[in-house]
Parts: sequence; structure tokens; C-alpha cells
Amino acid sequence: MEHALIEGYKNFLENGKTERECAAAIIAQAREHGWRDITEVDSLGPGDKVYVQKMNKAVALFALGTSDMAQGMNILGAHIDSPRLDVKQNPLYERDFVVYMNTHYYGGIKKYQWVTLPLAIHGVVCKTDGTTVPVCIGEKSDDPVFVISDILPHLAQKQLKETAADFISGESLDLIVGSENPPRRGQNSEDAENQNDKSEKDKAKKALLSLLKDAYGIEEADFGSAELEIVPAGAPRDCGLDRSLILAYGQDDRSCAYASFRALLESQVGSRTSCCLCVDKEEIGSVGATGMGSHFFENAVAEVIARLECGYSDLALRRCLANSSMLSSDVNAAFDPQNGDLYDRENASFLGGGIVFNKYTGSRGKSGASDANPEFIAKLRGLLDKSGVIYQMAELGKVDQGGGGTIAYLAAKYGMNVIDAGVPVLSMHAPWELTSKEDMLQAFNAYKAFLTLE
Repeated sequence: MEHALIEGYKNFLENGKTERECAAAIIAQAREHGWRDITEVDSLGPGDKVYVQKMNKAVALFALGTSDMAQGMNILGAHIDSPRLDVKQNPLYERDFVVYMNTHYYGGIKKYQWVTLPLAIHGVVCKTDGTTVPVCIGEKSDDPVFVISDILPHLAQKQLKETAADFISGESLDLIVGSENPPRRGQNSEDAENQNDKSEKDKAKKALLSLLKDAYGIEEADFGSAELEIVPAGAPRDCGLDRSLILAYGQDDRSCAYASFRALLESQVGSRTSCCLCVDKEEIGSVGATGMGSHFFENAVAEVIARLECGYSDLALRRCLANSSMLSSDVNAAFDPQNGDLYDRENASFLGGGIVFNKYTGSRGKSGASDANPEFIAKLRGLLDKSGVIYQMAELGKVDQGGGGTIAYLAAKYGMNVIDAGVPVLSMHAPWELTSKEDMLQAFNAYKAFLTLE
């Protein structure tokens, strides 16, 4: 089981580097296990399995139990977006025979980590004729890759005196996507005449646009309705001589999303309805139509209730949400031995220590936290102890050091019990993050156990 889970997870990461790709993979696997699009069904009852998707970037899976939904659900909630670079709407420009693609970074990144790495372009281009063109360049062995250049050490005296937050600016994170040979210098008049075409303005950019048109049917104006994301190129790899770790892009929070939806797919329907919620935009505050801050989730639950024999009522929806329990399946910062002074060691999570429970996240004075009830935590502890799940209780660094947040507080507004529970990650938000295979296994086991909670 462990080998299959880990290899499945690595495959999910390799083929799901954007929220669209993740949502598509989740839906495909759900359909293989008997889930149907809710738009395909008119009525629902115990044992039925349906999903609701929003804009191809958020998905809610439901397995209906035998109890009245007004008694609540067991919900596993994760996000499937990750820090990255987004391509701007007017991106292509040529400067001194080098063609660049202009970007805007997404989420909390250290900008200097994104230079001189092989990068890939993933996403879609939506055209005015109604067609959507998928784009994925840089992942196949014979694909070209892209890069953001940096200053050589010999010329970097000024740069090296600046702070880490400033020496790479957001506007300088532009992708090199092509080049053109400049005209030769010191040539005679005959050579100059032969090289006149080399001095044509933006010749390299025009050549790239011609390549894009031939390969994808894309015009330059089509970038205005494109959603293209720049991500590290390459597949996840086992890390360490003992292969105990996984090195990959996007493990915050796709590690928890994968463990959550696989736990649901491999669980039996019980008395309470089970739900796996995978949303977008968490890295920028859970905003937008596909984020947890939207009405997507409650609208999805309303659609399910409307298809039950009892029919829809606002009171039934409110009772269902208020009586639900949720694990906000999100990662935690793993203790870093090289920077141990940033952590309260007795309240830190460790790689290989099992799934992490955070009673609260937030920053400094718990700002932005939902702070789970101890009665709920005690119930979870008893369930996990009985199930033999290895877990740890932790915070995200020292009190005044910083902090973070998840979607937990947005679920708590409905009045449900909710606590953060996820995989510890080293080098979180870096282009390549580290997790432990043991923690992935324990997270999966914990999520499966949670779905049986009465």
C-alpha cells in the first residue's frame, strides 16, 4: 500500500503542476471510482457519489451517508494552488536580441530562488472562437525549457550589498524564451548589406510568434485571455540515500490534497456524508470564485441537498454546515535543524513524525487563526490512537517569528469543528520542497480514519 500511495502521489505531482491539472486529475480518478458530475443526476440518496467543480480549478467530492445531511458531514479540505510565476497579459518583448516573457509572481515566494532554474510553461490559452488551447512546454525530455537569468558574481558587487528581499525584484523575474544573433560588428559594406535583415526590429519576437501560431494556432492578442503559469521543470524525485524523502514542486498543498481525495476514494460510505474539498487561491488569501472565501462550497452543498428526497431548505443547509467536522488538510513547517533557533523545538513538527495537528495557525497573537476546540481535538486523538495513526501536535515557528494561515478560519465561520492537519514540509514555498514518505502514509491513514468519525 505504501509504495502504491507514494508512486501515485509522485505521478500526481508530476502531472498536476497547476490547479487546473490537479482538478482534472482528481475528477478523472473520482469518475474511475464511481463518482458522477452532479449535473448528470436529478436525485440523490445514501451511497451515491457526486462531485461539483468550479471553473476547472476547484472540486468538491461527496459520498452520501445514511444519516440526514442536516446532522453534518466529515470534510477533508485542501488547496491545490501553489506559489509560482504567472505570465502577464501582454508578455512578449525583445530587448537586445533576447526575447522575454513578462511575469507576475503568485503567492509568497523568495524571488531569488527562481533564477537560473529550468522552468516550464503550463496553462491554457482561450481564443475568441470559443476554443481552449492547452499548453505544456518544458516537461518532456526533448522539450525546450526556460530560465530567468542572474548577474555573474564578477559584476554583482552592488547586488550582493542589497537585502535578500530586494536584490531580485519582481519585475526582473522575466523568462528567457528565445534569442536572435545580432549583426556582426566591424564588417565591410558588402557584409553589412547581407546582414540588413538581422537588424529588423523585434525579429526574434516575430519568429517566436510564428512558431506559436504554427504549433498552437495562437496569435499575440490571445495572450490577453490566457492563463499561463511558470513552474519548475522536471519530475518529483526520491531524496536521500535511503529514499525516505520526496523532492518536488507544489507539495504545499498538493501533498494533503492527494492524501485527502485518495482517502475518500478508498473509504466505505458510512452513516455521515464524507466530503473532500479541493480549492484554489489559498496562497493569495482564498479570494476569487474558486477560493474558499467564495460561496463555492456552500453552493455545492446546496446542490446536493436539493437533490435529496427531503429537498432544499436554507435551514437544512445551515444545519449541515454547522454540524460538520473538518480537517483543514494543509501542510506545516517541518523543523529545520540548520535553523533551529526559529522554532520552539518542543512545539515543532518533524519530518517522519507523522501527520501534524495545529490547534491554531495565524501569526504572533494568533491573528487569523480559528483555534480548534479541545473537545474536538480529544475526540480526534482517541480516534487516531485507536486506528494506530502516528501524529504530532505543533505550531508554525516561534511566537513572534512569523506565522501563516490556511482555509480553516473560513470553514469555522459556518460554526463547524475544524483543525489544521497535514504533512510537515521542509523548504516550504521554495521551487523544490521536501516531504517524508512516512508522513504521507500517516496523513492518508489519518484522513481515512477521520472519515469514519461519528
